[in-house]
Amino acid sequence: MAPIRFVLNGEERAVEGLPPTTTVLQYLRTHERLTGTKEGCAEGDCGACTVLVEEPDGIGSLRRRALNTCILFLPALHGRAVQTVEHIGRDGLQPIQAAMVERHASQCGFCTPGFVMQLHAGWLTGALTDRQSVKDVVSGNLCRCTGYGPIVEAGLDVAYIAPPDTGAADAELARRLTELRGEGVFRYEAEDKLWLSPAHVDDLADTYAAHSQATLVAGATDVGLWVTKQHRDFETLIDVSRVADLRHVEEGPESLFFGAAVTHSQARERLAEIHPDLAEITRRFAGYQVRNAGTVGGNIANGSPIGDLPPVLIALGATLFLRRGDDVRRLPLEDFFVEYGRQDRRPGEFVAAVEVPLLKPNERFSASKISKRMDSDISAVLAAFKLGFEGEIVSEARLAFGGMAGTPKRAAHAEEALIGRPFDAAAVESAMRALAQDFQPLSDMRATSDYRLKAAASCLQRFQLQLSGVPTRIGEVA
Repeated sequence: MAPIRFVLNGEERAVEGLPPTTTVLQYLRTHERLTGTKEGCAEGDCGACTVLVEEPDGIGSLRRRALNTCILFLPALHGRAVQTVEHIGRDGLQPIQAAMVERHASQCGFCTPGFVMQLHAGWLTGALTDRQSVKDVVSGNLCRCTGYGPIVEAGLDVAYIAPPDTGAADAELARRLTELRGEGVFRYEAEDKLWLSPAHVDDLADTYAAHSQATLVAGATDVGLWVTKQHRDFETLIDVSRVADLRHVEEGPESLFFGAAVTHSQARERLAEIHPDLAEITRRFAGYQVRNAGTVGGNIANGSPIGDLPPVLIALGATLFLRRGDDVRRLPLEDFFVEYGRQDRRPGEFVAAVEVPLLKPNERFSASKISKRMDSDISAVLAAFKLGFEGEIVSEARLAFGGMAGTPKRAAHAEEALIGRPFDAAAVESAMRALAQDFQPLSDMRATSDYRLKAAASCLQRFQLQLSGVPTRIGEVA
């Protein structure tokens, strides 16, 4: 057993005795009295609890992420460093703090520390480049007072200021954190609850085989809510976020391989290489902090019918790699989802990677997300389409949807209506009618069944118009 060792605002901490599901927010406010970090929603939506987390990047420097502390478990800080709003201005205002003051970008002030930390992290990592990038960076932060205008202007003010050169300090902190992390499987126990954190995939396989009833944790964007909102109790948690073998993206001649612990922020740039729609879809995954924490494997493994990534990957023909012990199993991603709440995953088996085929010259792709809000919202419908052509004739059709059934699912009847025909208005009309045979969506707070069917059909029609050169949005040129 070992304490949780990390660096907080430049000082080392060794924490023990607190339950593994203690959130970083609870620890900061209750045990450190660092109350600048606020609790707004306790579910990763509002960003009031944002801090800057740093860890070794494996090549002698640091990886920096802005994360929500309300759903981040304290043992996840082991071998990492945290900066809170109290720390960044200790020697005078940082540029974003000065800009927020100059722009009068705070009113009640409750959300301000989260905005400051989020924009400060964006500035340090080079994410602030223009107005849209500033808006993207604060997509996971909510404010009830200022209307965001002054906050965005403050972000723009610092976008053109070069961050300081911290290379030597970063290398030293990376060395220090590596020492704190130690070797092997980190094991933390308190109040009869166990947290296990392997660093290598073989150790993960052995650990999960020995604790097959454990709950796997990556970004905790779901598991965190199970604790803060559902008050669920967990005897054993296995953290996969440190497994180096699961944190890489590898490129093959015809596909990309994403390790299960690759975050959505990391995956976005590589997915955009496949098609621009994937950059837009991943830009609208939750908010920035959640994209920094949530992982490709987690989005797949939780089996949500409204997860945004699975329909996209199913449409592309992705293959899933599952590992149990030394055995690795491959299966088409669409076969992983059996029914609502049930996936084809055996005890002790975990998602290791997903292989995503690149588009071939004769293939066309489109993806659309329908939600009530542009940012930080769950999809009512997620539609993703890939068509293969022989000349003008559709030779292959993969139409995948989220939000239309109890699992992410292909529209078999609609696909059949397209194959062997030109992709014209008549073919699309047939496929749109066939969607009613493929799906009987439910009605809920996000959309009615009728709306979902109409939205799904409209996405398909929009794809046909796009390929025909017809403008489908304001300002689009044929």
